[in-house]
Amino acid sequence: MEVFGGFTAAQIAVAFAAALGSAFVRGLTGFGMAILLVPVLALALPPVEAVVLTNALALMIGATEIRSLVRDAERSAWVIGALVVVTTPFGLYALSLTGKDVARLVIALIALSAFVAILMPRRGDVAPGRGVTGMVGVLSGLMTGYAGMPGPPVVPYYAGRDLPRPVAKASMQLIFTIAATTGLASATWLGILRLELLLFALLILPVIILGNRLGARVSGTIGDSVWRASVGVVLGGAAVAALARLF
Repeated sequence: MEVFGGFTAAQIAVAFAAALGSAFVRGLTGFGMAILLVPVLALALPPVEAVVLTNALALMIGATEIRSLVRDAERSAWVIGALVVVTTPFGLYALSLTGKDVARLVIALIALSAFVAILMPRRGDVAPGRGVTGMVGVLSGLMTGYAGMPGPPVVPYYAGRDLPRPVAKASMQLIFTIAATTGLASATWLGILRLELLLFALLILPVIILGNRLGARVSGTIGDSVWRASVGVVLGGAAVAALARLF
């Protein structure tokens, strides 16, 4: 039975539970909200709506932190963010043409790719070349549009280097905020953004803020080695869960 904006009580319950857990992970690691939230929401909502709802939530939480993100982010985040703006519409258009089952499979494989990438050897604190940075931006934009997940290319790019944790987290979150803004703009242009989704996002936002603050508080009490291990665990868990849901 529909209880809000065309959403059922079960869909709302799933969204609230997934939002709290994924926002906690975001506060802890600096990423993970979309990677965890989209596969869960896609079980209760059409994949397109799951992606649009996640983009709305990512933009809202990013907007509350924008000053610190701009201050602490590495310069490369702006380059990647600009490429995300250009390529996101292509990914979203592909999603609009894809069947639900295929979209869920692709989303699961994207989550798995992020886990594989984070297992690669660390690269020190030297920034990758322009080609690698450009490729990360393009892939992140396509994944933003198709799966609402800009993270799989971005997380290994920053977490796989010996960067200070505040710089790595701010860089990732700035890109994710840019990606979310672009995703919503693309959804509006394609006519797939419903007002009900924005209202639903506003309803969930307090839960997102609570989870994010709790995660950030825990993050401040752990060392860098534990933080990097948490990154790997989150990516691995997301990949396993996403694949398990397919079967």
